[in-house]
Amino acid sequence: MNTKPVLGIDEVEAMLIGARREAEEHGWKVSVAIVDDGGHPLALLRLDGAPPGSAYMSTEKARTAALGRRESKVYEDMINGGRYAFLSAPLTATLEGAVPVIVNDECVGAVGVSGVKSDQDAQIAKAGIARLGKTPR
Repeated sequence: MNTKPVLGIDEVEAMLIGARREAEEHGWKVSVAIVDDGGHPLALLRLDGAPPGSAYMSTEKARTAALGRRESKVYEDMINGGRYAFLSAPLTATLEGAVPVIVNDECVGAVGVSGVKSDQDAQIAKAGIARLGKTPR
């Protein structure tokens, strides 16, 4: 039988705290979503003043990163690089702003952020993951 690491409530809370601190430090009004390795929601935090649509987008970005096992920016770069056929892929949010959580070379979930510029969304997601002591890749 195989075993694998999974995100527990303590890890989810730690990532939410890290992401929230990063966003608030810069005055960014965002939503932060955390999903498991199958893209299923574990947590959603919509900061005061964050646009309503950011809650949906952060979740979809996180789902994209978890299912694809890579940062959502990879898909945005592929499309911007001319691979337009990828627009028909069954991923809703192929925009920068989500980062997979990798433990022992396995994706255990992802953090997605929406509400500011895409690179800032990704910065917040990485700050959340850094609370686990893991380096996002």
